[in-house]
Amino acid sequence: MVILDAPYASDMLLDWLQASQHPVLCNDFTGSIDTHALNLIEEAEAISLVNEGQRVYTNSENALAWIQDKTDARTLKDGIQLFKDKLATRRALSGLDVDLFFQEYTLEELVSEDYARLPEHLVLKPTVGFCSMGVYVISNADEWDAALADIKRDAKRWQSMYPASVIDTQSFIVEGYIEGQEYAIDAFFDGEGEAHVLNVLKHDFASPEDTSDRMYVSGEHIYEKMVPLFKEWLDKVGRIAGVKDFPVHVEVRVKDDHISPIEFNPLRFAGLGGTDVSEYAFGFRTYEAYLEDKLPDPSCYRTDDPDQVVTMSLLNPPSGTDGSESFDYDAFLEHFSDVCEMRRFDVNKVGNYGFLFVRVPSEDSPELDFLLHDDLRSFIHAGV
Repeated sequence: MVILDAPYASDMLLDWLQASQHPVLCNDFTGSIDTHALNLIEEAEAISLVNEGQRVYTNSENALAWIQDKTDARTLKDGIQLFKDKLATRRALSGLDVDLFFQEYTLEELVSEDYARLPEHLVLKPTVGFCSMGVYVISNADEWDAALADIKRDAKRWQSMYPASVIDTQSFIVEGYIEGQEYAIDAFFDGEGEAHVLNVLKHDFASPEDTSDRMYVSGEHIYEKMVPLFKEWLDKVGRIAGVKDFPVHVEVRVKDDHISPIEFNPLRFAGLGGTDVSEYAFGFRTYEAYLEDKLPDPSCYRTDDPDQVVTMSLLNPPSGTDGSESFDYDAFLEHFSDVCEMRRFDVNKVGNYGFLFVRVPSEDSPELDFLLHDDLRSFIHAGV
């Protein structure tokens, strides 16, 4: 069963749901979709399917509250509660990352904390969060003060976009900065708790202070290199968490083959339709593989050009913008030679201008360098 919710469901997902007629919960969000004939089921039937153990997938973490409030699927609910709470996840998996410092704070406690008491290089983020909102990399007292000022200024805006079950602006976690290369993983635990890795994305940043979702790349060489390590580690996570028939989008950092988790996003893959990058990179849909228990043939990961990569790039607005501006998509897209898709978002509803999927010959492409480092200001104009 699928639960769709705001702020966005991709046409690729909706097309598959229409073709497959997989059951979809009827709710306010699906009532706003008039472009696809979905197999909508009423709440009572949906509750029954979840309680009976049918696999569940969501496109949005807004749907998690419905599962917690309406169903009796204890194992499913426990998994959601564990993975959505970054502090609870840290505690549960501490045996796999024994040297990492972490501590929980209320907003009031953050304001009164003396930065000198903390590790010099750290990360501050909401205990319950989404899409890098409220995430800050800090290495001195001035950056600490600036982060607190940002949180005070932007907390109400974040709350207007997403419920507290998606981003909580009253509880925060401070943790030591994790070194290493960052990756994102779309995976699921099957009925026996075994992990299956569907896609691996390398997450690059413009600088050590960058926390954006601007640059994820997926391709044959990335998947083939990293999947054995991630599969072994996720099997350990699954045994600790006790989750079964459970999809996750996981962000980690890897240094010398040691994996440190950053966060787990329960019951979904890459958000805002980002998981569709698997279709452009390898020709399969992650949610179809999970819901229909139909793992992709291993040969799909071997492409004609092993160096080729496809991006999953979230176009975050630069500081100083307030959502009243317009974004010149046509001028922006002129910088790319093989655009798979440009998904345009309402920045006031989603918090970003859109998702860009681009195919390039290799990670060394000048197009990727531009995409990673450009602040987008030249494409932003006053007025709507």
